[in-house]
Amino acid sequence: MTKDSPVNTPAKPESTAAARVRNFLIALVAIALSVALVVGLRSETTSASLSKLDEASTPLEVAISNGKPSLVEFYADWCTVCQKMAPDMTELKQQYTDKLNFVMLNVDNTKWLPEMLKYRVDGIPHFVFLGKNGETIAQAIGDQPRAVMASNLEALATDSSLPYAQLSGQVSKFSAPVAPKASQDDPRSHGSQVVN
Repeated sequence: MTKDSPVNTPAKPESTAAARVRNFLIALVAIALSVALVVGLRSETTSASLSKLDEASTPLEVAISNGKPSLVEFYADWCTVCQKMAPDMTELKQQYTDKLNFVMLNVDNTKWLPEMLKYRVDGIPHFVFLGKNGETIAQAIGDQPRAVMASNLEALATDSSLPYAQLSGQVSKFSAPVAPKASQDDPRSHGSQVVN
């Protein structure tokens, strides 16, 4: 090689100290984002859970007799629509807690069978709006947008007509367990009973 001929020199590599600092900063940012994501998801799911709503709900017998209007929600822990609505219901409960009773009735608890039959619960979530004296004003079934629920709750709290009464949205199908009927004579049996 002569002094005048061009030499192919490789590009100068980044100094190892600078590369280490850059890699360290990338790792720190990745860790910080991961922690933020985990904390965010954890706080979102725990702050708006159905079990927390249930624990904080007004007992039905109190709600019917305390002179405040009530929202009764029939739900189940396995109901995906109920889970989806839980954050909105938590916010609405906080907003209207002084004006309304919020009652949560788990359809998996057979204790509520008379209420499920009374309100004809066949899909959940099933919402029943009760007046100050416990009378049924309206019902809504299935996924309800937050704005619709807020409008209905505001009307319920101010003793006005519910603007979105009798709405049906996406539901989780549910069949209330029915107690077996007492044995009845078949009209075709002419008085004889068939024993199973």
